[in-house]
Amino acid sequence: MMQDNERLITLVKEIYDKKFQNAKVIFLAGSLIRGEGTKYSDLDLVVVFEKLKHAYRESFFYKKYPVEAFVHDPETLKFFFKEIDAKSGKPFLPYMVLEGLEIPQSSNFSRKLKRLAAFTIKAGPPKWTNKDVNSARYHITDLVDDIRNPRSAAELTASGAELYRVLADFFFRAQCKWSCNNKYIPRLLKKIDPDIYKQFLQAFDYLFIKKSPAKVIKLTEKILTPYGGFYFAGHKLSAPTSWRKQAKNEKS
Repeated sequence: MMQDNERLITLVKEIYDKKFQNAKVIFLAGSLIRGEGTKYSDLDLVVVFEKLKHAYRESFFYKKYPVEAFVHDPETLKFFFKEIDAKSGKPFLPYMVLEGLEIPQSSNFSRKLKRLAAFTIKAGPPKWTNKDVNSARYHITDLVDDIRNPRSAAELTASGAELYRVLADFFFRAQCKWSCNNKYIPRLLKKIDPDIYKQFLQAFDYLFIKKSPAKVIKLTEKILTPYGGFYFAGHKLSAPTSWRKQAKNEKS
């Protein structure tokens, strides 16, 4: 593990010298540095300059390693922490900074950014309003209706895949916890609630492998019940009054 990390640090120092030599710090994060990577895993970098015209994300290869670089200055980083990641409920960038190894070395600059990341994560995501909860309940109810009696196995799989993501997000956010995407969902479920994690695993395996929705429907009902259960009748969404285009006479 230590040797692998030393090799990765050496690679990132080379990237720093060749591509980002004016950066104040690079945070090396992700599964490779945790010792959990595969041969397809990216090198995840948060590159922070003192000042940039705008933030950007860049993908490239370096010595056969796929690299994802999230390039910022302190102001754009703070914006993404507060206005993008925090509001989405998925603190991807703050965790990268907090857990990342500082290259070429730790400094007052990098430590200040780590403190900002830690503060963002500790503050937690914005609390869902009743409208947020009900909107998610409605979406989940609609997806469950789609899997109750699907037209085909293909449609069952498609609706089930979407339901997995939405139901997990509801489970996290309704409790005012941080959420996540994709492969991170089972990891976070296991960490927060091992029993629910096992139920997710069993229910969705049953759906995807045996093409039976029964266990997923039961699990969904269990998760939604404390918040009012399935929700359809009474749901209403109003468009903003500004969402209109003036009618014009057009030739048919």
